[in-house]
Amino acid sequence: MRRDLVVIGASAGGVEALRIVIGMLPRDFRAAVCVVVHTSPASPGVLGGILRRAGPLEATTVVTRERLKPGMVYVPGPDLHLVVQPTMAVATRGPRENRFRPAVDPLFRSAAQAYGPRVIGVILSGGLDDGTAGLWAVKRMGGVTLVQDPEDAMVQSMPRHALQHVEVDHVLPAARIAAMLERLTSEDIAEAGGYVVPESTKIEVEIARQTSPLEAGVQRLGEPSTYACPECHGVLLRMAEGERVRFRCHTGHAYSSESLISEMDQAIEDALSISIRALQEKAILVRDLAQRTTDARHAEDLRLRAEEAQQRAEMLRQATLALDKHGEVPQ
Repeated sequence: MRRDLVVIGASAGGVEALRIVIGMLPRDFRAAVCVVVHTSPASPGVLGGILRRAGPLEATTVVTRERLKPGMVYVPGPDLHLVVQPTMAVATRGPRENRFRPAVDPLFRSAAQAYGPRVIGVILSGGLDDGTAGLWAVKRMGGVTLVQDPEDAMVQSMPRHALQHVEVDHVLPAARIAAMLERLTSEDIAEAGGYVVPESTKIEVEIARQTSPLEAGVQRLGEPSTYACPECHGVLLRMAEGERVRFRCHTGHAYSSESLISEMDQAIEDALSISIRALQEKAILVRDLAQRTTDARHAEDLRLRAEEAQQRAEMLRQATLALDKHGEVPQ
């Protein structure tokens, strides 16, 4: 038995690292390679072409399903998750995870379930912590884990979170990852006599495959929290994985703790922006009324009220500027 599936996850700054890794793999590479990079739903779907031009491997964009073959690179179409089942890469419109579709965790989790010790998980440059839970699943089910050296990554957050929460096997700069993948896929590995797939993994993979979350058993994933899903406003279930805490709602949306904090920051910023606009509009209106009144005392009162509204708007504007818009963990 050999390792015959490589799954790679990246986000901000990850495309250049991917070009390096994929470009250095040989034409006769022994494993299939599945790749997820965070992209906009409106993305033109050019990643496959970029990776095809990077080196000798063929790359294809999966929009329904494709048979997994050694030496082929598979990427999902826009606004689609990429999940793995035995011998197949499948594109789905399962619920967004960590605010993205495609997301890294569904790919890694499904690969761990389907391939166990035959899978190699790789985390490259990116923001926040998508991929950490998936890499944890790969490790738990006997796979090998690789992470790009944070010092080599354009954006360090994804690699750093993975290193913090997963017992990673190899930490390498992008330029050395391909050689390690060649070595790992050429080694014979012991027949382990099977591996245990946790019920939680089975449930989350089914949700990513578009099974109704309630039918898949989402309620068994954790206890209700006091937080609401930022997307559908349903109750979030609190899920514990070692020291990590994740969240998933009854309609399937999933959040790591960092992505949930980032969504809350965005909600706060949006609320502040609405308040700033309302205060500024009030200041403009009251000043206009002050200019139109012939009562001097009333005009002065209106000008004071306009000034107060403007001062409050400026206070809120400064609070908005102070928010960490990128949700990055301080280095």
